[in-house]
Amino acid sequence: MSAREDVNALADSGGRRLDIPKGSPLDGAGQPGGARTAREARAHLHIAVGPARLCAEPASHPLPEGPVPREELDRLRRLYRTAPGYAAMRDHLRRTRLLALCGEPGTGRAWTGLALLTELSELTGGGVSRLGPGILYGASGVEKTERGHGYLLELPAEYGEYGECAGGGDCAAYTAHTTYATHTRCPIRTGPAVELLLDRLRAHFAEHEAFCVVLVAGGPVADRLLHGRRHAMPYEPPAAADVLDRHLTELLAHRPAGLLETARATAVRPELAEALGLDEPRPGEAARLAGHLAAHAEGRLSDERLLEHCRSFAPDQAREWFLAAARPGTPPEALPAPPALPALPALRAAALRIALAVFNGSAHSLMAEAAELLTWELAVTVDPQHAPGRPLFAARPGASLATARAVHGDGVEDLGDASVPVRAVWFAGRRLAPAVLHESWDAHHNLRGPMARWLRALCDDPRPQVWVRAAVAAGVLCARDYLYGLVELLLPLARTDSPVQRMAAATALAETSRSAEVRPAVNGLLYDWARGDDERERETAALAHGYGLAAGSVVASLEELGRIACADDGRTTSYSVLRLLAGTEPETVLAVLTHWLRDTRRPRRDLALLTVLRAVTTRTSHLWGLCEVPELEPYAAWPLATALLAARPECEPRLAELLRAALTWARSAGAAEDALVGWIRRAARDERQLAVMCGFLPRLAQDGDEPLDAGAATRIREVLEAL
Repeated sequence: MSAREDVNALADSGGRRLDIPKGSPLDGAGQPGGARTAREARAHLHIAVGPARLCAEPASHPLPEGPVPREELDRLRRLYRTAPGYAAMRDHLRRTRLLALCGEPGTGRAWTGLALLTELSELTGGGVSRLGPGILYGASGVEKTERGHGYLLELPAEYGEYGECAGGGDCAAYTAHTTYATHTRCPIRTGPAVELLLDRLRAHFAEHEAFCVVLVAGGPVADRLLHGRRHAMPYEPPAAADVLDRHLTELLAHRPAGLLETARATAVRPELAEALGLDEPRPGEAARLAGHLAAHAEGRLSDERLLEHCRSFAPDQAREWFLAAARPGTPPEALPAPPALPALPALRAAALRIALAVFNGSAHSLMAEAAELLTWELAVTVDPQHAPGRPLFAARPGASLATARAVHGDGVEDLGDASVPVRAVWFAGRRLAPAVLHESWDAHHNLRGPMARWLRALCDDPRPQVWVRAAVAAGVLCARDYLYGLVELLLPLARTDSPVQRMAAATALAETSRSAEVRPAVNGLLYDWARGDDERERETAALAHGYGLAAGSVVASLEELGRIACADDGRTTSYSVLRLLAGTEPETVLAVLTHWLRDTRRPRRDLALLTVLRAVTTRTSHLWGLCEVPELEPYAAWPLATALLAARPECEPRLAELLRAALTWARSAGAAEDALVGWIRRAARDERQLAVMCGFLPRLAQDGDEPLDAGAATRIREVLEAL
C-alpha cells in the first residue's frame, strides 16, 4: 500500500479540518528573544561549585587593635606592590594628615594604608597602630594619639548611610546606633555624618601632627565622599600578576633552583584560570594562590588538589559577602543592643549580588529592577511592619556594581526579529554567579522564602529576558533541594492562571531534571499530572516534556506527549513535539512522527500532522530548548523545516514523507497547501533558503510512482511562476 493510500485509509472524512496552530500555546511567551536568554542563563549557571553546605562557616576575626607588630611591617615592606596612584595618596596624606581610601574589602586597601603610614611615620620617628570602631561611637579607652604616629581606621560598611536625628539626636536609640536602618523613636533625616566625622578626625590628627588613613567600603557613602572630594581618593588594587609574582618569589626564595619558574608556568595554565573563574584575582586572593602554587611546585600538592583549591575562590568570596551582610555592625559592647533590622544598604547589597547571579550578562536596567524587588522582599521579611522605600537619587551605577565585583559595558538583547543595544552588566568572573546563587540558597535558610517569592514574581513577567532567566535559576535551586523547591516554587507556578508562569514552571522542571538524582521525582510528578484532571497541570507536563529532559530521553518524552495528546487539542503537545524536533535528536522525532501517521488513534495522527505543519511555519529561534544545538544556529531566522534541510540533510526523506502525507490527507490538505505556499514565498526572499527549497521540492512532488496531488501541485506551480 502506498503512503497516500495508507493515510487516506486511516482518515476520517467526517472529522473536523485541521488548522495550523498559531504561535506557542501560551500566546508566544518566550518566543522572541528566548533563545539567546536561555543560552546565556545556562552558560552562567551551569558551572559546578561543589555540593550543598548545611551552614555557613563562622566569620573571620577582625585584626587586633593597637600597635602593628614590627614583624608584620617587615613582611609588608618585602611583599607590598605599589598600588596605582600611590604617590598622590602619600602627598595628600602628608599635606592634610588624613586620607580616606575608598575601595572594596579584599583589594589590598589595608596594606596600602599601612604602607603609607609606615613611610610617613618613619620620617617622624613614630609607629603605626590600628584603631577599633569604638572611636566612631565615642567609646572611652581609645589610646592617646601620639605625635608623628600613623593610625589605620576601617569604617563599618554601613556607617554613614543614615544621617542625623531629626529630633536633635537626643534619643537613646539614635545616639547609640546612628548606623542602623531601624529608628523607632524619631524620624531620620539624611545628613553629612561621615563628612563631619572626617573633618573632626583630620583636625584631631593635624593638631597632634599624626597621620590617619580611613578605609571606606565602596557604595553610596564612598561615592558621596569622592564626589565631594573631601579627604577621599579612589583606590585601585595593584595588578594581580605583580602581587602573585612577588609572593611566589618570597615563598620559593630559599628553595631549589627551578621551582620558581615551575610555579610561574603553572600560574598561566588555562585549566588553572578556568578553575579560578575570576577575571583577575584580588591581591589577597593572589597571595593565597601563590601559597598553593608554591606547594604544588614543591610536590606537596597534586594537580587535582591545586585545581580544587582554585575552584574554592569564588565560593569563598560569596560566603564572605553573605557573612558580612549578616553583621549589621559592631558598636562597643557597653552600648545597648542594636535594633533588629540590619542596615538597609546591607540588604540592598545582598539583593544586588543575588539579582546579578540570575541576570548575569543581561541589561543593567533589568538587573537593577530585579535587585530592588528583592531588596523589598528581604526588608519586609526582616521587619514586616515597615515597607522600605527606594532611594531616587542613588550612587552612580559603577559604585554599587563594585560591591559585587561586577562591571558593565555595551551589550545587546535579542527581540526575535531584531536586537537592541543595552548597557549590560556581569560579574568579573564566570564562577561568581553560581557561587552566589548556591551560597544564598544553601547556607542561609531564611533567605529562601523571599527569594522564592521574588523568582515567582519574575516568572510572571511577559518578557523572556526576565522570566526565562528566573525560571532557569529556579530550576537550578530546586535541583539542590527538591523538597523545598517543589512546594515553594514549582507547584505555585504550575497551578497559577498565568500562562507565562506555567511556561516558567515547565522550564524550571526541565532544568531541575538535569540532576540525575532528582530526575525520577520530576518524571513521576509529570506522570501524575499528565493523567490527572487538572488542565493546568496537564498543560505544564506537556510543556516540560518539550525539553526532552524530564523523562530521561527524547523517546520517552515523545511517548508521554503522545498520551497527553488524547486529552489535548494538539496545540500544546504539537508545540512541545516541535521543540523536540528542533533539539538534539531530530531524526528520532521524525521517526516517531512517521510511526504516528499509521497509528489507529486519531490524536496521534493529528499530532504528527500538526507538528509537520508547524515545522514549515515556525521560526527556528522560537523553538529554543535547554540543550545546545549549534548546527541550527546559522539558520535561526529560518522556518524549522528549512533549517533542518540545510543543517541535517539526512532528515530530508522523512520530512518529505510527512509533508506529503499532510498534503494528501483530506483533513489536513488545505492547511498543508497554505503552509507550503507560505513556506515557498518566504524562501523566495532569501537566495540561500530558495536553494534549499529547490533541492527539496522534487523529492516532495514525487514518491515513486505516486505523483503529488494535482490540486496541490497546481498551487505550488502558480506560486513558483509568480516569484
